[in-house]
Amino acid sequence: MTNAIGSKRPPGAIVHRTAMWHEPRSCCWPPRVCPTTRSPLVWTSLAKSSPNGANVSTSNAWLASWSDREAGGPRLFPPEVIVTIKAMACELPATSGVPLSRWHAPDLARAAIEQGIVASISDTTIWRWLSADAIRPWQYRSWVFPRDPNFAAKAGRALDLYHRCFEGEPLGEGDFVVCADEKTSIQARLRKHLTAPTAPAQTMRVEHEYQRGGALAYLAARDAHRARLFGRCEPSTGIEPFAHLVEQLMSAEPYASADRVFWVVDNGSSHRGQASIDRLQGAFSNLVLIHLPVHASWLNQIEIYFSVVQRKVLTPNDFSDLAEVEARLLAFQDHYERVARPFEWKFTRADLGALLAKLQRQSSPSTTKAA
Repeated sequence: MTNAIGSKRPPGAIVHRTAMWHEPRSCCWPPRVCPTTRSPLVWTSLAKSSPNGANVSTSNAWLASWSDREAGGPRLFPPEVIVTIKAMACELPATSGVPLSRWHAPDLARAAIEQGIVASISDTTIWRWLSADAIRPWQYRSWVFPRDPNFAAKAGRALDLYHRCFEGEPLGEGDFVVCADEKTSIQARLRKHLTAPTAPAQTMRVEHEYQRGGALAYLAARDAHRARLFGRCEPSTGIEPFAHLVEQLMSAEPYASADRVFWVVDNGSSHRGQASIDRLQGAFSNLVLIHLPVHASWLNQIEIYFSVVQRKVLTPNDFSDLAEVEARLLAFQDHYERVARPFEWKFTRADLGALLAKLQRQSSPSTTKAA
């Protein structure tokens, strides 16, 4: 029996469907029934040349178009359309003149139609294409790009110290490495209802409303290789409070009689610049102050300890007054020191160089344009 288009093959035959996919279509042909709703096939010429995304694989694009075929829909998009839409997803929306801060699949579908890339396309199709290359333009993260021209050299000194090396020479038995910083503005939040503890089938319940009971600063220093902790609470941060922390550690053994005690710090106002070096090294002849570059607190091991304090002591924040905050912080410091071990620090100067080179490639104008 002959079907509507004059073929003697049964409409359900694989060979017949394959031939139909590759034959030119006519507007007089009746549409074929498809079990699922698919975006219509539109082979339109691109309004602009495809920005050959260096990170977009042509083979992945072909696989994405082939997946449309395998899903049972006869409508296909050519690989260059898929590559062009993926490249657009890897650009900021402002590049395409769209008043958005980030892309979502429906926005990309609308922009592709408005720019003449396709006549019609569904956001589900675009989402599937982006998933094939793990492109998620709707996600973002906060980021601070290195801007210090001597970032690698300054950070490298601290990284070498973590591996017990300084200026190309191994540290001696009388050398110690200390990481220090301040955790500012720790509040005492007085909840307006008592916290309900955990019960069967019920999590801890913490009242949302609270009264402010003031705030204090927690200053701490940690021996990077022995996991010893020194800390104190002060009404606020500043040069004098930090000097108290330095004196607290430097007056204890073995640091008081050490050959050298390297203090790794960031560029906070309490210990910034050459003035802090002159002040602290003038007070303690065996102290060596090591400044990390700006925006490199993530290389200070004390920040790892502070993250533990935040999770285990200060969250949820439920205190009766500042005295309770201080008591719990110092009690946890003693508790943690008894069970703590030195951090297994594996990030080296070579790793830092590779990371900076990667960031440079990603932020260079040529790479950004190609992406």
